[in-house]
Amino acid sequence: MISFIWYLIIGGVLGWLAGVILGKDVPGGIIGNIVAGIVGSWIGSMVLGNWGWRVSNFYVFPALIGAVVLIFIVSIILKSMRKAT
Repeated sequence: MISFIWYLIIGGVLGWLAGVILGKDVPGGIIGNIVAGIVGSWIGSMVLGNWGWRVSNFYVFPALIGAVVLIFIVSIILKSMRKAT
């Protein structure tokens, strides 16, 4: 149970850091940060592998890069959807 809570906290922090790096708000607030951090971690690990610091089953650098890429892509999609309407 504690590892699950750490998983959510580290995912949220990584999603928040990715949003700060890009200067964009993550849609969905805290839940969006957690989702972006966890999904970004998965994407980063698949593309870049597992290297660097490890915190609660997250490799920090690939997870952060994956979260930045994910938030960038989501922001482009949302921006194009807003223009279309």
